[in-house]
Amino acid sequence: MRRSASLLPALAAVLLLATACGTEHPGTAAGAGASATAPGIPVTDPPVDGVRITALNLPTASPSAEPSDGPSGIGSVHADRLPTPGVPDRPGEIPAGTENFVESGISAAYEVTNDGKETLTYTVLFSFTTSTGEVMGNQRETVRGVAPGRTVRGTVQLGRVPPGMPEVRKVKVSEVTTVPADEAPAETGTCPASGIRVTADDGDAAMGLRVVGLRLENCGTRDYTLDGYPRLTLLDEDLEPVDGIDVVHGGAGVALVTGFDDPPRPVTLEPGEYATSGLMWRNTTGAGTAVNVPHVRVHAKPGAAPVIVTPRLDLGTTGKLGVSAWKRGE
Repeated sequence: MRRSASLLPALAAVLLLATACGTEHPGTAAGAGASATAPGIPVTDPPVDGVRITALNLPTASPSAEPSDGPSGIGSVHADRLPTPGVPDRPGEIPAGTENFVESGISAAYEVTNDGKETLTYTVLFSFTTSTGEVMGNQRETVRGVAPGRTVRGTVQLGRVPPGMPEVRKVKVSEVTTVPADEAPAETGTCPASGIRVTADDGDAAMGLRVVGLRLENCGTRDYTLDGYPRLTLLDEDLEPVDGIDVVHGGAGVALVTGFDDPPRPVTLEPGEYATSGLMWRNTTGAGTAVNVPHVRVHAKPGAAPVIVTPRLDLGTTGKLGVSAWKRGE
């Protein structure tokens, strides 16, 4: 099985709460080779699920982008970029293999509008492309706590890029997912009232087999005990339950993976300790309609507060999802 470059929490994101007068985005510190940034070039592409790019910011040394007429948007809050494979979690840290990369100086301004009836957390995939649409880099941003009827604004940075990379001339919204704010995974560095933080990693994939890890961290002040399997509810894009999928304990009927069928044992986590579980399925297609499940609502144990993660289960026509028991993290 191919190991993903970095199993980072898919939804561990950092964002300030939406307010009418938020702070400015701190931006990415300019590195060697970075140029001054020209004023934003207005973008008038239509919004995607409430997210609209308002301007593309390019270094003055880069060729002009393909501008479009329109306003630069409104709002006054910002989102911090999600951790992504190959991108350091700590400012100033250079990921292995990117020592010769240079700071692009490229960013995009965007705004998020919640036309719904409940406060939502948005996770947005931005793609920076050439003039012909070739993707040069992706960045995910999580925007937390957007209240109904509110519009908030932020900036996404492309970050460091290899020297000689083709010119970025456009940016687009490639994907938007939303979950109720009170069920979104907690942001890094904060602890929910429940005292536990539940996240999902980026997963592994090989030969049609998929595995996504769940991590539960005791970030509270008291011991937390688990004994069994997380309870899962599969949800569609509208956060409605998906029927017809068997959630089985262990890998029965899915695959034989070392440790996945270990029986449940009581695990007591002291503050700062964590436990792991896993989701496993096959993306194989036979007769019938393939099923894709973007979201999973996770109850760590009976009575625990729910958390919605977004592992994007491409279940094919298998109709089965395996889940492993909680075990102490190593």
